[in-house]
Amino acid sequence: MKTPSLHLALLLCASAFLVGACAAPATRAMAEPPPAAGNPPADPAAESTLETLPTYLSLVQQMQGNGMWFASLAHIDAMEQKFGASPETRLLKADALRQTGQWPASEALYLKLLDTPVRAAAYRGLGLLAGNQQHFPQAIEQLEKARQLRPTDGMLLNDLGYAHLMAVRFDGAQLPLMQATQLLPGNPKVAGNLALYFLVVGQADQARRVMDQGRFSAEARQAIEQLAQTLNPQSTPAMPAAQLRLKSAQELGPVRVTQVTTEPSAESAR
Repeated sequence: MKTPSLHLALLLCASAFLVGACAAPATRAMAEPPPAAGNPPADPAAESTLETLPTYLSLVQQMQGNGMWFASLAHIDAMEQKFGASPETRLLKADALRQTGQWPASEALYLKLLDTPVRAAAYRGLGLLAGNQQHFPQAIEQLEKARQLRPTDGMLLNDLGYAHLMAVRFDGAQLPLMQATQLLPGNPKVAGNLALYFLVVGQADQARRVMDQGRFSAEARQAIEQLAQTLNPQSTPAMPAAQLRLKSAQELGPVRVTQVTTEPSAESAR
């Protein structure tokens, strides 16, 4: 059975609508991106902010938060030419390489960061990489190492719970997802994964309650239902079958389960 690829944060898209009516930063469409998101700002006052490493790091993080991973790679190179490489800049580059599909190079950088102060994020990156390749047991192993270093990171716990779901290790998903839910109340990605967990373990009423509280769209609910059926064909739908058939016959936009973003995780994922 081929399972969806992993950003490790369940993102459900229906037309232009995202689960919980919340667009993840890494995937949000922007009609007019801020000038800093592409090229360095033109006016001298704004340009002066790139004269220090922290402000340049902040610019690159903003770009990555807006999903501009390729552009961020160019700025990371410029930043490292100006200030030199550091664990923080190397981590940003590893994340950008992962998000742009350059997985071997990304993995090599993450491995080099395991003995640095950003090792927790490096383990998480390795877990996300494994998930991208549908190696979910390996993803769990790496994410668990990250969790041991950052036990209160809600998005990391959400990633770990989702990896357990994708590996069809439903018992292992409960604790991290419940922790993520209480650490990040109201987060739509966490709520989507929690609803998915309740469905695959046969607690349809609980799943319906989570989706009602999150005000999930009909399209998002149906996408979660379909993924639950893929992971566990014996799962009970949260919506009556007749109602599901009715909604699937309506003129709805395309529904898909994609990699968010996290990122982010995720990627605000980090």
